[in-house]
Amino acid sequence: MKKFALVYTLFLALLLSFEASAQKDPKAKTVLDAMSQKFQAMNGFTANFDFTFQDASGPGDRQTGDIAVKGEQYRLKLPDQEIYNDGKTVWTFIQSDNYKEVTVNDANQMEGELTPSNIYRLYESGYSYKLIGEKQFQGKTAYVVELLAEKNNAPFEQVKLMIDKSNSNLLGWEMFDGQGGVFSYTFKNLKLNANLPASYFVFDTKQYPGIEVIDLR
Repeated sequence: MKKFALVYTLFLALLLSFEASAQKDPKAKTVLDAMSQKFQAMNGFTANFDFTFQDASGPGDRQTGDIAVKGEQYRLKLPDQEIYNDGKTVWTFIQSDNYKEVTVNDANQMEGELTPSNIYRLYESGYSYKLIGEKQFQGKTAYVVELLAEKNNAPFEQVKLMIDKSNSNLLGWEMFDGQGGVFSYTFKNLKLNANLPASYFVFDTKQYPGIEVIDLR
């Protein structure tokens, strides 16, 4: 009986070891590491992007915007709002014809959320990953790497990254919320090593007299 238990234990350990290695596909890690290292080495980038959302009812809204990223800092411009993050503070600016409002948060309050700067490191914790193939994306051959959340309470249970096979640039990604919703982002006019000053990622309330400031810090 003890011998059977020992054999069973060894078999179970081998099985678990195989499953663990399958969750961290070494081919995918090579692709992801190259993408992440390139991002960390560059002096920021700018791009235009397309954003779409669809659920079980069919395609939803499509929006376009502009993005600038430098390390932990980013600035995101959408049709109805603009987000500034200087690595310490996050400003969410909303402006209409006769109303202006900015909400201020500490950047550490955004931990756990997917941002334009941490998408490059998302795979490092909380997700398993595998290389599921190649596809033509924006006229380029791209690796498709699938990330699967290791915990049920993750904001997105699945993320697919499209990474340029020739130069390791991130071309776009899809996020699945587990409830039928799919969020898709595609970069266009990507410009690498954009020399952006630190002030570019800071929102200046003095430029908007009369703006309502909602400080949640």
